[in-house]
Amino acid sequence: MHVTSIQSPKFKTQKTAFYILLLYVASQFSTFLLLIPPVNDFFFQLVANAEYPSYTLMAWWNTVAWILVIIISVILIARHQQFFNVFPGKPVSIPISIMWGVIGFFLVLFGQGIAAQIEILLLGIEPGSENTAKIMEITRAAPIMIVSSVILAPILEELIFRRVIFGSLIQKQNFWVSAFISALLFGIVHMELTHIILYTSMGLIFSFLYYKTKRLMTSIIAHMLLNGFVTILQLNIDKIAPLVDAVPK
Repeated sequence: MHVTSIQSPKFKTQKTAFYILLLYVASQFSTFLLLIPPVNDFFFQLVANAEYPSYTLMAWWNTVAWILVIIISVILIARHQQFFNVFPGKPVSIPISIMWGVIGFFLVLFGQGIAAQIEILLLGIEPGSENTAKIMEITRAAPIMIVSSVILAPILEELIFRRVIFGSLIQKQNFWVSAFISALLFGIVHMELTHIILYTSMGLIFSFLYYKTKRLMTSIIAHMLLNGFVTILQLNIDKIAPLVDAVPK
């Protein structure tokens, strides 16, 4: 039986991936610190003058926490240059990766459309995401949330679900098993199990983009474009709705 040496590059990258995963989990649960009265009182007074202090605190807490996780992750990754060498062969060029990122955005929209129809027609699930609606409420109250949802979330979620989870699994499993597990976890983390098919379809496409180009930046670009598109759409829904209604039927 082959045993991976603790001195091998592969073991070191696995250890780095595990540390990054722990950081992400810690950031997800960090908001529970605000349940401690002294902690809540200290940070709440920093945003007390905001129009919606609770939402403002949540937006800034989330943004700062994810920035810290990304910075620490970059430091950890810098110590092990082989961290992104997951697949055999060379990654595609950066221009091609960007192109696939844009194509991936439309693939995700198409995949979401199919998943939404399955949820509505076969499962009777009402359209609309409570998770997205909540994020938009926070964003309207504290625009800094745009940085978190459009820039930081795609970077961190792709690092975790595509490189750490999918990238670790695919070294021992085939593409479909690795992609499905990472996509399913991606859906579960969004805490909206009624739309698990929708989120899982997104995760599968993001995994395909990463696998296809061997560059994590590809799925990050597609993810950023998707989140940016949804954010712009939701923030301007009052202006868009009358235009849609005005189109001849």
